[in-house]
Amino acid sequence: MSSRRRLADIAQHVGVSQATVSRVLNDKPGISQATRDAVLTALDVLGYERPNKLRGERTRLVGLVLPEMTNPVFPALAEAMAGALAKRAFSVVLCTRTVDGVTEADYVRLLLDQQVSGVIFAGGRYQEMAADHTHYAALRERALPTVLVNAAVQGLGFPQVCTDDGHGVEMAYHHLAALGHERVGLLLGPPDHVPSARKLAAFQALNGELVGRAPFAMAEAQVAAGHLLKQGATALICASDVTAIGAVRAAGRLGLAVPRDVSVVGYDDSPVMAFTDPPLTTVRQPVDAMGHAAVSLLLQQIDGRPAGGEELFFEPELVVRYSTARFSPSSPSPGQSPAVQVS
Repeated sequence: MSSRRRLADIAQHVGVSQATVSRVLNDKPGISQATRDAVLTALDVLGYERPNKLRGERTRLVGLVLPEMTNPVFPALAEAMAGALAKRAFSVVLCTRTVDGVTEADYVRLLLDQQVSGVIFAGGRYQEMAADHTHYAALRERALPTVLVNAAVQGLGFPQVCTDDGHGVEMAYHHLAALGHERVGLLLGPPDHVPSARKLAAFQALNGELVGRAPFAMAEAQVAAGHLLKQGATALICASDVTAIGAVRAAGRLGLAVPRDVSVVGYDDSPVMAFTDPPLTTVRQPVDAMGHAAVSLLLQQIDGRPAGGEELFFEPELVVRYSTARFSPSSPSPGQSPAVQVS
């Protein structure tokens, strides 16, 4: 592509003259820092290669790494963070591990090559104790501003924005106990998942014993929930809204109705949970507040002020809808047909 076309594309994107773009690309004086930043950001966003003399500078880009897009809580987090970054004239490079064959480590290398100003992880290998964490060392070596959302393994040294997972489980358990449920099950992620470990510790402190595990996917959660129901659980606390939907399906496969026979509590309060059948009782993570806090911690580092490796905790909220109800001893046991069929 010709240099004239490149100048025209960037000028149109930023809303300045081609002469101004040319002065920035040739590192000429007389251009405001705001205009210079806008032109360099446009260069990166449009996919043009930077001139050699400008390659050492960090861009006005921020990497946002998500573990997936199927769980609605992650797009909601991304929207909150992207909006906060846009107010400071930063653009987002969205990286999601759902892309076939692209690992989190691959994305870290890509973002380092792009000279991004910082990275926010909304979920990832840092939450898994048995995972390889060497790519995070590359971020530390470059002193690249980095923020992690939700609990991480120890020793990474990055600031974290977390929901108080233990308190979330406590609220859900006490809600179910107040409804008369004595056989409460907890459906968690894999054993090395740090947020799940924190939920488990809180559950065990409440003398909870029925525990199942599954990846954060609906089909696997349905199988694990079915095992808990067959062990006599009359209520389930789930580690995510997606796994809670799997639990509702498991109850239906066993001839049980939610909430008449089984109560189910989710975790996250994803945007569509008020519209499920039945609308889901769930532990709400304060997504907007957490997203803005993560951006604030990142910008603090970009501005040269250390953020430390502390955890910033946010209080969850129990949102009671229609997937939980008072326990009735006359409810059918798992696998037994209910007295009244619900279409």
